Amino acid sequence: MRFDEVIMGRRSIRGYLDKPVPRALIEEVIALAMRAPSSMNTQPWSFHVISGEPLNRIRAGNTERNLAGVPHSREFRTGHAFEGVHRDRQVGVAKQLFAAMEIARDDKAARTDWVLRGFRQFDAPVCVIVTYDRELADSDDTAFDCGAVTTALVNAAWSRGLGCVINSQGIMQSPVVREHANIPDDQVIMKAVALGWPDETFPANAVVSERKALDEAVRFVGFD
Repeated sequence: MRFDEVIMGRRSIRGYLDKPVPRALIEEVIALAMRAPSSMNTQPWSFHVISGEPLNRIRAGNTERNLAGVPHSREFRTGHAFEGVHRDRQVGVAKQLFAAMEIARDDKAARTDWVLRGFRQFDAPVCVIVTYDRELADSDDTAFDCGAVTTALVNAAWSRGLGCVINSQGIMQSPVVREHANIPDDQVIMKAVALGWPDETFPANAVVSERKALDEAVRFVGFD
């Protein structure tokens, strides 16, 4: 694909085919992603690619702990709840997804199942856990760099016909993830990326999130 086709065509994929992704293809995608820039070339990121039975154990552990009311234990800071326009955008995309999936506002069971899909990594065949070196944990550049490489990852995957969705639900129960993915103690768990072949019949996969206008986001200074 041309670069423009990747950027304009990519969508967050929340429904996947039950079809394995070749390891060689994942390696190709990650190698492309690792061309992302980083502060002073620190390259603080690591990728833990999980599939098969270890991923099933993470899904089960995440689901069981959440249904049991175990508090979340996300390692990367969460900050306060969204407010104002940011909350509006969060609610807006949720409305788009629920409409696509025909989940009614008062359908508590369907809404709960939708939330649990996130904790199950959306039933994708592959989960990529993005971590960073703990010795750089107090550097804001590190989070910026990991965001850059994760963006590069989902775009590289899309260019190869794969779909992804970046999510936090899959790493909210970090002890489960750390145990079954065998993540070393010198790594901080930051994000999860569900990855696989998009199921084009899954309604939520057709959702294109609304974007704010250019003039809302950009200021030009010193131009005629």
